Formats: sequence, C-alpha cells, structure tokens
Amino acid sequence: MEQIHHFIGGEQTPSTSGRTGPVFNPATGLQTAQVDLASVEEVDAAVASAAAAFPGWRATSVAGRVKLMFKFRELVDRNAAELARTISAEHGKTEADASGEVARGLENIEYACGIAETLAGRFTEQASTGIDVYDIRQPLGVCAGITPFNFPAMVPLWMLPNAVAAGNTFILKPSEKDPSASQMIVELFHEAGFPPGVLNLVHGDKVAVDRLLNHPDIKAVSFVGSTPVARHVHETANANGKRVQALAGAKNHMVVLPDADVDLAADAAVSAAFGSAGERCMAISVVAAVGDIADPLVEAIRARTEVLKIGPGNDPTSEMGPLITREHRDRVAGYIGAGESEGAEIVVDGRRNEFDGDGFFLGATVLDRVTPSMSVYRDEIFGPVLVIVRVDSYRQAVDLIADNKWGNGAAIFTRDGGAARQFQFDVDAGMVGINVPIPVPVANFSFGGWGDSLFGDTHMYGPEGLRFFTKGKVVTSRWPDPATSTVNLGFPTN
Repeated sequence: MEQIHHFIGGEQTPSTSGRTGPVFNPATGLQTAQVDLASVEEVDAAVASAAAAFPGWRATSVAGRVKLMFKFRELVDRNAAELARTISAEHGKTEADASGEVARGLENIEYACGIAETLAGRFTEQASTGIDVYDIRQPLGVCAGITPFNFPAMVPLWMLPNAVAAGNTFILKPSEKDPSASQMIVELFHEAGFPPGVLNLVHGDKVAVDRLLNHPDIKAVSFVGSTPVARHVHETANANGKRVQALAGAKNHMVVLPDADVDLAADAAVSAAFGSAGERCMAISVVAAVGDIADPLVEAIRARTEVLKIGPGNDPTSEMGPLITREHRDRVAGYIGAGESEGAEIVVDGRRNEFDGDGFFLGATVLDRVTPSMSVYRDEIFGPVLVIVRVDSYRQAVDLIADNKWGNGAAIFTRDGGAARQFQFDVDAGMVGINVPIPVPVANFSFGGWGDSLFGDTHMYGPEGLRFFTKGKVVTSRWPDPATSTVNLGFPTN
C-alpha cells in the first residue's frame, strides 16, 4: 500500500510520529494509501526549513521569482490530466469536475506570474519641497495554508502562488482525506526549480493544525473549511498575533423570479447543487422559488435530477460521483430523513438509488416546501441535497437570505435587468451571480463571503489575497538641495 510522506526542505520526509491515516477511493470504498500524520516536532521541522529559506528567497529578484512561477505554471498545465485523475481517485468527483478545478487553480498561478505589476507601489514626486513619498509591499515571512478535502488542488493554488511570488515561504497542510493532489503540486513546484524550503508540505490532523496556529515563527495562516473549524483557526491564530483569513461554511441561495427561463434555471440548479456531489462551499443549497414559477420549476428540477447519471469519477458518462467518506454519506442521508420527518415534501429521494459495490454513493435528493425552521435549511449539509423554499415575493426572498447566518454566495435568475441590478444592491452575500448559479470570481478578483462564511478581514486570492501575504511600508525621501551638491548638476554658482 502506498505511503504518503511529508515534503520538507525539498525532500520526501517519512514521518517518525508513528501515526497514519487511511486514504480511500470513494467510488470503491477500498483503502488505497496511508498518509503520515505529523507530530509537533515534524511541524517544527517544516517551519524551521521555511524560516531558513526565507532570507534568501526574499532577496531573490521579482524577475527571478516570476521566472520560476512561469515554469511551475507550465508543469501544472502539462500534468493537468494526471492531476485531475488523482483528484477524482481520492475525492470521488468526476474527472470533468476535477479538470475544471485544475483550470481554476492555473488561473491563480497565472495571476501570481504578474506579480511585478500587482506588487508595484505608488510614487509621489515633490510631495513637499524636495521630498518624494512612495509605498512598497514586502513579504511577511513564513506563512501557512490549511486546505479542505473538497478542492485538493484548487484551494492550495488559491494561496501558495501569491504567497511565494510575494517573497514569503510557505507550509501547506492539506486534508488528510485526499492528500495526493497536494503532494503532486508540491513535487511539480520543486521540479520548477524553487529553492528547498520555500514550500514545505506536512500532512496531519488537529495536532498539525494546532501547532501551525501556535508556532511563533508563522506570521499568517490562510484557511478554508467548515465554520466551527474556521472559528477555531481565527480565534487561535489571532490570539497568537498572526494574520488570519478563514473561509468557512455556506448555505447559498438561488432566487428564481416568475419571469425567469424555467429550463435555464432548472439546468443551473441541478448542476450547481449536485456537481461534485454538493461538496463545495459555492454549491446551491436552496432554491427560493418566487410566486407562480414554483410548480413548473420544481417539476423541471425533478425531471433532470431523476435522470442524473451517478457513478465513479473515472467513468466519462458519470455526472456525479460518490461522497468523500462512508460516515459523511450516512450523515447526509440522515438529513433527508430529518427533512421528511419535519414536514418537507420529498420530490426525489436519493436514498432509493442502488449502486454496485461498496462505494460511498448517495443519490441526488430534492426536498420541496421546506421552511427556515427545518434542519435541512438551517444546517450546512455539504452533500447532494437541494431544498426548495417557496416565497411570495422578491422581498421575501431577499429577506430569507439576509436572515441566514451565512453569506457566501447568492444568485438570481430573471429576465428583468432592473430586478437583477436591485438584487446585487440588496443581497447580503459576498459573491453574487446574475443568471450564473456559482459566481466564483476569476483570479484577478477575490473570493470570499460575508457573515459566518468568513472570519478575518480579507478575501482569498486576487488583489486581497496578495495584500494578505504582504505588509505595507511608506518611504519619505529627501536628499540635499541640488544647489549644494558636490556633483555639478548645472546649477549657477556665485
């Protein structure tokens, strides 16, 4: 059985902790590997490696950093298909979904390749007589990224390219559930020629996370995961004087107005709810059907959901794969039963799907006539369960979103430009889609929600991500009066 090790100081580093975690193929239910789980001492070794590499890396020219980042980008692009297969084999998502994940990660490497422009400061000549003022942004030092299972390639690439291009060194702690994609990324990074210690990889569980949050040499922590863990990361890292950005859970709403194209809205709802088996923080979890569109919309969603092809991610005909673990599959199935007992109407029951083998499969589920008091509405299920709430008006739909504790993303489907413009003004969410169900920003913008979807002040990647991994410095400069210079500058003399 494959053993997945740490990567410290430019080398594969077997663990000495004596602890390992299982890695499964969710489509078969079979264990395929064991991953090392780091001890405190192993995290310390990674931090020491990053700290030792920082002075030299910070002194490396921007041009030199960019040259290596371009090489890294080309290697990831060249190996994109293999990376997608690796993601699919350990996460379960279809290879088409995984390929899309790699493509979005590549966008962020490309943004980091433009660091010479994005890192440039401002300059004011003659701000006062004989005085120039300019600002610069400088790296923080050793930074860490703690990333989730649902995007094992994309989320690390939200963090490390900007951090490293800006002159920091970095420690990546990926999910122990599907670690091989992150392992492959780190190997490609070093193949590109980055110096040892600039990027280190430690696998682990809470022991590793807590040591990263408490280690005095780590200056910033970037995190994506569940709301309870995000709150813990934010509070602990802040208490230890670190910068922290912690992206958390979501319950994303899609408002469908009576004038919307029913087929377009139904296609969007199904793909956004059930892609990647609903295991993504930008998945549509709630459709708010306004007025008379509810009945035809529910019927259109039902028809599409019932014919959804569910199977292994490496089957090109599969439209949805399994969930990440057996325990999570069973937890999601429990919510379907809870929704039914609380009075929701089951339109499509994914528990009735039958699958060969022992994979972690669950069919796509649609629940209608859900109310905000039900657990299927209140909780982040993080699985293939779409709930439909019927409301009478646009205002009720907007208030529904505002009353929810999360504010990651929200979408509206309508043919009315005025209604769409009003929605982007009104809605309490950090990312908004207009006839777009999953409004993940492109790499030159930044990703982040509101409310309990974000702990910390800065969003991820793009301009805000770059600011997170740098600190500002303002320089006020004055030189001797040119008329008194020892160099002949052509000024008249007495």
